[in-house]
Amino acid sequence: MVQVSKKYINEFVEFYKKHVTWKNPDFPFYLLIFFAFLVFILGTNLFVELTEKVQGETIDNFDNRITDYVTSFRTPALNQFFQFVTDLGDVYAYLVATTIAAIFFFFKLKNKKFILQLLGVVILSALANMALKEAFNRARPTIEHLVVVESLSYPSGHAMSAMAYYGFLIYLVFHIKMNKWLRFFLTLLFSALIFFIGLSRIYLGVHFPSDVAGGFVAGLIWIAFCIVLFNIIDLLRQRKVRSRMEEEENLETE
Repeated sequence: MVQVSKKYINEFVEFYKKHVTWKNPDFPFYLLIFFAFLVFILGTNLFVELTEKVQGETIDNFDNRITDYVTSFRTPALNQFFQFVTDLGDVYAYLVATTIAAIFFFFKLKNKKFILQLLGVVILSALANMALKEAFNRARPTIEHLVVVESLSYPSGHAMSAMAYYGFLIYLVFHIKMNKWLRFFLTLLFSALIFFIGLSRIYLGVHFPSDVAGGFVAGLIWIAFCIVLFNIIDLLRQRKVRSRMEEEENLETE
């Protein structure tokens, strides 16, 4: 897998050296696509290696030590806190968050594209997680569960969706003009949500730490894939607009 990753990265770098310069009007698109593709390749490599360890049961000692440490802090107050936090990674929380984001994007920014992109990221991420769970078929931890769960364990759906959804919101935050302190606050808030939602699954006893790690990596891969896809679409759209404008200018000069 490492050799395949190096091959694709080298081919991508060679393509950029030959066809992309900073003077190119599409350079920002190319640069973002390059880094997102790099994250996608490296993330995929990391996910494959982690999955091999999970399937080979070579990570059991790590899982048990982390789980024992995290669950040792259980108290009635923390139980309620982490049950609330884990609910922020459920479908109803995403519906509320998406509604708020949609109102902001539509009425404040007059931008429907971000709404569709955000919906696409979280819905397809959830579907991908269901497929991955069925493919790897890992049972849940046998310790006491503080919340009811019915699906399989690896990778964590809460961790993957949190990374995909709130991670993509962080990406959008850097594409919107706003006060730098507000951007910093939102980035910190969304990052904290990702971390604590993942931690809550370990604390509540419904996931192994490697499940959460796998979910985070899978979510990051999904963000990178969507960024590449969305920017390629935007790039093609920009080229089409420029081409139409050039045709109109040529017609006017004739």
